[in-house]
Amino acid sequence: MNPTVRILEPSGILDGTQSPDFRQEIEACIGDRVRIILIDLKKVTFMDSSGLGALVQALQTTRNANVKLHLCSLNPQLRMLFELTGLDDIFPIYPDRAKFERQVLEAPLPGDKDWSKG
Repeated sequence: MNPTVRILEPSGILDGTQSPDFRQEIEACIGDRVRIILIDLKKVTFMDSSGLGALVQALQTTRNANVKLHLCSLNPQLRMLFELTGLDDIFPIYPDRAKFERQVLEAPLPGDKDWSKG
């Protein structure tokens, strides 16, 4: 995978006890000059308001550093939580990692010409 992309995979319960470690991981990605961060939530079984707050803070931190933050693999409970809070309109969310890769990593860059069309 592209070295400017980092995938984070939190697991279990994403709450206030995991938030400081999560923030450190985001800061480390920024320090490593990562351009895109994907947070794969397939192993997260529960998230409370502290977990949501950590994700919102991560989004603000990454935006300030000109880093793109994406989410994927939300289970039905997490999907409902994001929909109820309106965060599904704020975060780019993909059903799975493969869809993220197709839409983000394999997409042509703006200004790229498709030479196959002549």
